[in-house]
Amino acid sequence: MSHPGTGTAPERTSHGRPTNIRWSVVVILFVFYTINCIDRASLSVALPTISAEFLLQPATQGLILSAFFWTYCLCQIPGGLAADRFGPRRVIGVAAAIWGTFTALGGLAWSAVMLVIARLGLGAFEAPYMPSASKLVSTWMPPRRRASGVTLIDSGAPLGSALGGLIVAWLITTTGSWRWSFVIIGLATVLIGIGVAAYIRNRPDQHPRVNRAEIELIGADVATASERKPGLSRRTFFWMVVGRIGWAMVFWGLVTWGPNYLANARGLDLQAMGFATFLIFLCGAVGEILSGLLADRLQRRFSRNKAFKLLFGGSGALSLAAMVALPFVADAGTAVALLCVGVFFNLFGGLYWTIPGMLAQPERVGLVGGAMNFAGTSSGIVVPIVAGLLVQFTGGYTAVLVYLAVCAAVYLVGSLAIDFEGRDVARKEAARA
Repeated sequence: MSHPGTGTAPERTSHGRPTNIRWSVVVILFVFYTINCIDRASLSVALPTISAEFLLQPATQGLILSAFFWTYCLCQIPGGLAADRFGPRRVIGVAAAIWGTFTALGGLAWSAVMLVIARLGLGAFEAPYMPSASKLVSTWMPPRRRASGVTLIDSGAPLGSALGGLIVAWLITTTGSWRWSFVIIGLATVLIGIGVAAYIRNRPDQHPRVNRAEIELIGADVATASERKPGLSRRTFFWMVVGRIGWAMVFWGLVTWGPNYLANARGLDLQAMGFATFLIFLCGAVGEILSGLLADRLQRRFSRNKAFKLLFGGSGALSLAAMVALPFVADAGTAVALLCVGVFFNLFGGLYWTIPGMLAQPERVGLVGGAMNFAGTSSGIVVPIVAGLLVQFTGGYTAVLVYLAVCAAVYLVGSLAIDFEGRDVARKEAARA
């Protein structure tokens, strides 16, 4: 059996127990997405040190933090198109080599302008990763396991932020320079990206270690699930976008300004701030993985609508409560504990990645997912600038926390308004019949 551009696949004679290569691909994508997010989080952790060297005002810091998202947002759809045209394996390999290079070049920056250029390049070439990973999940995982697969990969975002805080703080302390931390992380990304591209394949039938039983398992499940999609109404699409924007404002606000808040408002030194950042976003990673497990379990006991609204309602309400409580606590340890709770429940929002595959027709899953992710990443452009301006003009972080609390409320309202069972579409089809 031959495949264009990939050579000839090996003959597959095994009809016994299916191999499990599909899960190894998902785990590798999860690990590499974690590294991807260490790259993007490195600036946030190093920013207090960089700001002292370059004498940066808070508004300028917000602009530098925001620059990553300008190109990251704009390149979401082109990144997905590249994955469709050239294959996700090739796109991930090439993009990783380039974004790792931009991370390393950030360590050579001599001004705020050079940092902005490095962040623009980083954002542009990290953008194709999740569209490519989502495409791989759609071809490698049976539909009944795709939510678990995508949620696991997406949990690399908070985990990368967690490890980024610890690793970057350690590298700065060990090497005595924030510059060396960027160079080391960037070069490591290039090398690991080459290894990932060497292992993964665009489809299961192209991988030499996949047996026929695994290929048939995936294919049979795809055929069984092909007619289950209820459809996505305009109303549900609208609220999905609104909820995703509210969620992303909170998440990216804490990723970009969280370390600064801990250092400047709570008085933590570099090592303590790095450890606290690690702990906070580790809780987020655990929360996101748990949300996928709970979603699978709750759907067996309740309707899909009830299960997801229970999860999103608890997530939005508790992350909102944490943001509201933060300005009223004086102790740094209590503030870190509140952030751990808030981020743990906020990352239940990773379940948004299940909505396109759950509701949209197969030919529109990519479009819906791309539009949703565009909405979320556009928040990353806005929130660092808004937070920077609020800090500069108010002289503190209380206004930022109020802003994030409002965003958490938007996430809560938007999520609860989503029709997770496609009943709007079903009613319209029944009325037309």
